[in-house]
Amino acid sequence: MSIWKTDPSIEALNDIGRSSLPGHLGIEFIEVGDDYIKAKMPVDKRTKQPMGLLHGGASAALSETMGSVAGVLIIEDPSKQSIVGVEINANHLRSAKNGFVYATTKPIKLGRRLQVWNTDIHDDEGKLICTSRLTTMIIDN
Repeated sequence: MSIWKTDPSIEALNDIGRSSLPGHLGIEFIEVGDDYIKAKMPVDKRTKQPMGLLHGGASAALSETMGSVAGVLIIEDPSKQSIVGVEINANHLRSAKNGFVYATTKPIKLGRRLQVWNTDIHDDEGKLICTSRLTTMIIDN
């Protein structure tokens, strides 16, 4: 049974951030399951720090994007409510130098107003690069 209240088509998810930070970073949603979403992000000049490694801020932005989009998908009526980030943390466990990183987001807690989302980010070889937790809040528009 799916947790999503809004139809989470891949095309619609990719349209959400096309002209904002997710689009600039090359974030692309690639899969939706009953209780998770997956996306990929390139490790390139947009997402690397000066030493040529994936920037920790890019990983945090990927996590924030994932949790925020997932949060929107569980709102009953997105025309009346929105999602805002309350807190994010990220543990950077390994570096990435090229290719793509792949993020999977799942809920830890889905409350009436507060949500907690966990995002694990892996490299092309499946090695865990970063694990992150985002707390979001549902607010009325």
